Amino acid sequence: MAEQQTPFKSGFVSIVGRPNVGKSTLLNALIGEKVAIVSPKPQTTRNQIIGIHNGPHHQVVFVDTPGIHQPRTRLGEFMDKTVRDALTAIDALIIIADASREDDQEEAAIRGLDRRGTPTFLVLNKIDLIQPHTLLPLIARYAEDGFEAILPISAKTGDGLPKLMDSVLAVLQEGPRYYPSDQFTPQTERQIIAELIREQALYLLEEELPHGIGVEVLEMKELRPDLTEIYADIYCERASHKGMVIGKQGSMLGKIGSRARAQIEALLGTQVALKLWVKVKPGWRNSAMDLKNLGYVEQ
Repeated sequence: MAEQQTPFKSGFVSIVGRPNVGKSTLLNALIGEKVAIVSPKPQTTRNQIIGIHNGPHHQVVFVDTPGIHQPRTRLGEFMDKTVRDALTAIDALIIIADASREDDQEEAAIRGLDRRGTPTFLVLNKIDLIQPHTLLPLIARYAEDGFEAILPISAKTGDGLPKLMDSVLAVLQEGPRYYPSDQFTPQTERQIIAELIREQALYLLEEELPHGIGVEVLEMKELRPDLTEIYADIYCERASHKGMVIGKQGSMLGKIGSRARAQIEALLGTQVALKLWVKVKPGWRNSAMDLKNLGYVEQ
């Protein structure tokens, strides 16, 4: 008798939720690679970020999305459209909520999502920050909302992630391998590097600045096998912001560059000479051309 082969499963799974609930941290944890930048500031993610989980009998394509919010600029509208697009033509949906905070808006956003009959998991993240006795009442609040499962996890510690992965695989169907088995994201190196630079700006700059920051990688040159030279522009919307990004005698720009360089070297596996310039682009978040140049609008 011929040995029965294990069927190969595949599918697309979107991760959605309010800002700062841990979507990007979850994506990175599921993939085991840093494919999405993370910061404590809201709306860190602007594009769809794809991470690929490969196994011997499966390939799950996870799609991280910007936080659900009310858009105020063309960039915000693009981010909102990104979330809506992520709810179409998918095989499963992960809605992630912050278990450590009570938020009526978050609850309303979860219940207001159009799931389109898609198998949906509610993931209660950050259980490492709460007392265990508070978890059951939280689960009970959503028990009648028709989720495939309500899964408590900590994306930071990894608690609950194997069960989440098993639950997702259980609802996926047989399908093809969409990407090579050794690929963990379809993003280009330039796209990832631009995001790594922006990540450090998010961490280091004052609260009002990060939403007006954009990064464009202009050129990458391999000077020798162990050294890559990278040129990038950091855009801000106001002349007064340029001075803040640069800092006194270049101190802030130096910190951004130093921290970003360490991340980029880990990505590329070479030493990196990172050359950063700061340029003022008034209103770039409302400019179709600037948004296109920065990769936020479909070419």
